[in-house]
This record gives sequence, structure tokens and C-alpha cells, in this order.
Amino acid sequence: MTSLDIAEVAEQAGLTPSALRFYEKRGLIEPDGRNGLRRTYHPDVLARLALVTCARSAGFTIAQIARFLTATPQDAELRAHLVDRAKQLDEDIARLTRMRDGLRHTATCTHEPLVDCPEFKSILATPEAKAANTAA
Repeated sequence: MTSLDIAEVAEQAGLTPSALRFYEKRGLIEPDGRNGLRRTYHPDVLARLALVTCARSAGFTIAQIARFLTATPQDAELRAHLVDRAKQLDEDIARLTRMRDGLRHTATCTHEPLVDCPEFKSILATPEAKAANTAA
């Protein structure tokens, strides 16, 4: 398979060459070699960078990603952390979904002001708040 130079990888991954060098310093990716003075990478690095980018957008630190990339099935502490982080992501997804749905509603809502719309408030309410209102 043909190696990709750093500029090609940066372009395809949507990152800067300096980000690639930073990730390399932190052990997240490895160069395949050099073409003159330019680093080259195996095309598989794009999948690794997609994982790193996804993890970064989910709030993982570089150190956490580096640890995850070297983890083994026997790493019970890491597995427990991943379960906790997955729960946090579920909460984030639920919150963002409520916000998205609320914005979609307000795009066509005629209530004045929009933020006082009962349906909008209901959409944004957490399941716990809805349960408390039902119990009251």
C-alpha cells in the first residue's frame, strides 16, 4: 500500500500537520517513514485519526485517548472508566436531543415569547423534572 505524506493525511483527516506532529509526540499515531524531509504515514492512520477526533469531540483528553489506545481487556480500571464515560455521553446525548427537538419546535412555534411556550418547556424538561411534575 502506498504511504501518504503528512499533507495528504492532514487534508484527508481535516487536521493540520502540526496536529499530526503533536499526536505523534503523544504516541497516538506513528509515521510510516519519510519522503525526503516529510513524514509519511500508512493509510490506516486515517482510521486512527478518526477515532482520536471522535474521542476528542466526546471530551476525552489526549492522555485518556493514549491510554485507551494501549489498553488490554485485563485493564479493569479503564473499563470501569469507560462505562462511566459512556453513561455521561448518554446524558449528553439526551440533553442535546432535547435541545435539538426544542429548537425544531420553536422554528415553527407562534407562542410569545418563544421560550415561554409550554410545549418548548416540556421538550427541554429532563425526565426527572417531568416525573416530579407528574408526581406533584
